[in-house]
Amino acid sequence: MARRSALSIRIVEGRNLPAKDITGSSDPYCIVKIDNEAIIRTATVWKTLSPFWGEEYEVQLHPSFHSISIYVMDEDALSRDDIIGKVCITHTMLAEHPKGYSGWVSLSEVDPDEEVQGEIHLRVELVEGEGRRLRCTVLEARDLAKKDRNGASDPFVRVSYNGKMQESTVVKKSCYPRWNEAFEFELPDPAAEKLCVEVWDWDLVSKNDFLGKVVVSVQGLQAAGHQEGWFRLQPDTAKPREDGRRGSLGSLQLQVRLRDETVLPSHCYQPLVQLLCQEMKAGHQAGQVHLVTLLDETTTAECRQEVAINLVKLFLGQGLVKEFLDLLFELELAKPCEPNTLFRSNSLASKSMESFLKVTGMQYLHAVLGPTISRVFEEKKYVELDPSKVEIKDVGCSGLHRVQTESEVMEQGRQLLQSYLGELLDAISKSASTCPPVIRAAFRQLFQRVGERFPQHQAVQMVGNMEPAAGRAKEEWLAPLQPALQHGASQMRAFITRLVGMQEEEGGEGWPRAPRSAVVKEGLLLVHKTRGKGPLLASAAKKLHFCLTSEALSFSKSPGAERCGSIALANIRAAEKVEEKSFGSCHVMQVVYVDEAGQQETAYLQCKCVNELNQWLSALRKVCSNNPQLLCAYHPGVFRGDKWTCCHQKDRTGTGAVGARCDGGREVSPLFSAFFPTGPGCDRTRHSITLQDWSDPLEPDVEAQRLFQHLHGLQQPLREKYWELMEAGEPQNGPRGCGEGPPLPLALRRLFEVLQDLDRCHRQLPPVSPALLELQT
Repeated sequence: MARRSALSIRIVEGRNLPAKDITGSSDPYCIVKIDNEAIIRTATVWKTLSPFWGEEYEVQLHPSFHSISIYVMDEDALSRDDIIGKVCITHTMLAEHPKGYSGWVSLSEVDPDEEVQGEIHLRVELVEGEGRRLRCTVLEARDLAKKDRNGASDPFVRVSYNGKMQESTVVKKSCYPRWNEAFEFELPDPAAEKLCVEVWDWDLVSKNDFLGKVVVSVQGLQAAGHQEGWFRLQPDTAKPREDGRRGSLGSLQLQVRLRDETVLPSHCYQPLVQLLCQEMKAGHQAGQVHLVTLLDETTTAECRQEVAINLVKLFLGQGLVKEFLDLLFELELAKPCEPNTLFRSNSLASKSMESFLKVTGMQYLHAVLGPTISRVFEEKKYVELDPSKVEIKDVGCSGLHRVQTESEVMEQGRQLLQSYLGELLDAISKSASTCPPVIRAAFRQLFQRVGERFPQHQAVQMVGNMEPAAGRAKEEWLAPLQPALQHGASQMRAFITRLVGMQEEEGGEGWPRAPRSAVVKEGLLLVHKTRGKGPLLASAAKKLHFCLTSEALSFSKSPGAERCGSIALANIRAAEKVEEKSFGSCHVMQVVYVDEAGQQETAYLQCKCVNELNQWLSALRKVCSNNPQLLCAYHPGVFRGDKWTCCHQKDRTGTGAVGARCDGGREVSPLFSAFFPTGPGCDRTRHSITLQDWSDPLEPDVEAQRLFQHLHGLQQPLREKYWELMEAGEPQNGPRGCGEGPPLPLALRRLFEVLQDLDRCHRQLPPVSPALLELQT
C-alpha cells in the first residue's frame, strides 16, 4: 500500500504585468516552488507584459506537502532577476477543489515576513518543584530560509511567554542549526495561553530577518504534560498586511489539480483488471450494450481525457491496446458521421487516440522533430509575416546601421519559415520505418475500419485541411507560403500511405518493451571535487558525460567515448539537492551510494539549470525507488575541514575518500575525488518528489486505482444508461417504471461487485498519522 499525491500544473499565460525594464516592458518567466523548494522554471517570454507559456507538468510528491507557490520573475542579463509577484495555493485550498482549480489569479506582492520555510524541533514540558515552571527546549531546526548573500542564515531563537522573552545563541552560516538550549518561565495561575517561539536571522548592520514562528497552546500542554516533535514554521500573521498593490501586479491563468491517492497492493486490483480485459477480448456483440459504450455515454467531458489515458495505459500494459482501439473505432464509426469529421468530437474514442499517440509516440516525436525545434530556439531568428506586427530593426555593424524595410523583414521571415517547415516535413516523411510498430498497427487498423465504413471514399483524402480548395490563404500575407504547404501536404499523404502499408513481423505490434539497458537520461554534468581539509577546492571541477540506464549510472569523458566507470543502481541510497553555498551554485545535486567495499560515498554533480537538475533527480529517484536501503536523511552541505557546512556536525563516519567502481575493477579516484562517506544526515530525503514524463514506465496499480475511483462514482448512471439504451432498442416493451428496468448483464453486475470489494478494502485502511506537527493555538 502506498499513499501519494499527484499535482497537475498548467501555467497558461499572464496579463497586465508591470514593466520592470527601462524599455517599458519585462522578460517574464515563472518559478514553481513546493514548500519553498524550486521544482520548475518556465521559459522566458521576452519583451512582453502579457506572456503566454502554455506549459504543463505533473509532479508526484508526498501527501504531507503544505503549499505550492508560483513566482513571476523578470529576467535580467546584468543584474539579479526582479520579482514581479507570486501566487500561493495551499494544500487545503486544493483539497477543497477535488476537480481542480482553473482560472485567473491576481499576483500578490512578496512579503519577506511571509517567505518562511523549514521546521523546528521543540520539547515543551511542565516542570514540578518549587512552583510550577514551563520549560521549552529548542533542539534544532532544518531547511530554514536563506537570508544572507552567502546562501545561508545566522539563526537564533527568541522564546517569549507571559510578557517575558529569552534568546538563544546565534549559529553562524547555517540553515540547519543545532542549539539544544532550554528556557524556563514561571507558570502563573491561571496560566497564560500561548508560548511563542520565533526564529530570526541575525545581521550585524541591518535589521534582523524573520524566519518563522511556532505558537504552542499551554492549555493543551497542561492536559498532556509534555510535547515533543518537529513543528512547521509559520509566517507572522499578526502583522497587518497591506493589499494596496494586489491587482496592480497583473494576474496568472492557471490550471492546478491535486489528486491524493491510496494505491492498494496489486492483488486487490486483479479482479477489476481481469474483468476489463475479458470485456475487451469479447468485443462488441450484436444486440448488446458494451461496457465501453456505457463508459463513453456516462463520462463527463471534463473527465474523459483522464479516463482515456488510464484506459490506454492499462491496456498497453496488458497487451490489449490494439483490441481496445479497434473497439473504439468500431463504436465511433457506427455513429452518424462523415469521413472528414472523424475523431473531431470530444468522444472517448478521440481522447483515447490522442492519449495513445502521446504515450507511445512522444519519444519518437522528440527524436524526429527535436533537432529542428532545438535549432529554432538556438538561432532566435525574428520571424513575422503579418505587416501589422512587423518590427523594423537596425541591421549592420556599428557606424553602418541601416533600417530594414518591411518587405525585407517579411521576405527574411518567409525564407526562414520555409527552411524550418521543409526540414520538419523531410524528417517526418523519412521516419515511417522508425515509427513505433504499435502506432503503425493502430493506423493500419483505423485505415481498414474507415475503408469498410466508407468504401466509396478514399481514406487519406485530406491532410491537415491542406487541399487546394480548402487551403487557400485566409490572409494575403500567407500566400507566399502556399506552394510549400501544398508540397508538404503531398509529403504527408505519402507518409501516411507508407505508414499503413508497412507490415509488421509477428509479435511486433505490442507495447514496445524497453531493453534492460535502455537509456533513461544522459548529458554533460560538472563533477565538483572537495579533496583536502581546507575550505578551498583542491583542483578545478571537471565536466563528464553521464548516462543513466535501468542498470547503472555510468560516466565517460565525452559522448560516445569509452566508459570510465559506473555506479550500480542497487547501490544508490539517495539523490538530493546541495545547498547553494557549498559550491556557489543552486543547481548541484548529490548522489549518495555504497561502493563494493560497503563504504558510503557521495558524488557532487552540477547541472546547468533548475529544470535539468530536477529532471536528473526525478530520473534517479524513479529508477531507484525499489532500493530497499534508501536513506531517510542526508546532509545538504559538504564535509569541509572538520565539519559539515550545513549543520556544523563533526561526525563523519568512515575514513578516506574512495572512487566509484570502474570497468575491470580498477578505481577512478582522480575523476571522483569528491566522494566522502556521509554521516547520519540533518535533513529528510525527498525521494518522493518526482517530475512525471511521457517516457516513464507504466504503473498498472495506479491506473487501476484511478479507474476504480471514476467507476465507483458512476454505478447508478451506468445502470440508468443501460436501461435507457435497452429501452431505445426495444420500444415495444413500453416505458419502464421508476427505478426499474431489464436485468443487468453479467459483466455489469460483476463490475459492481468488484467495485464494492475495492471500496471495502479502502474503508479498512488505518487512518493517516501526520508526519509533522502543525501550529497549535
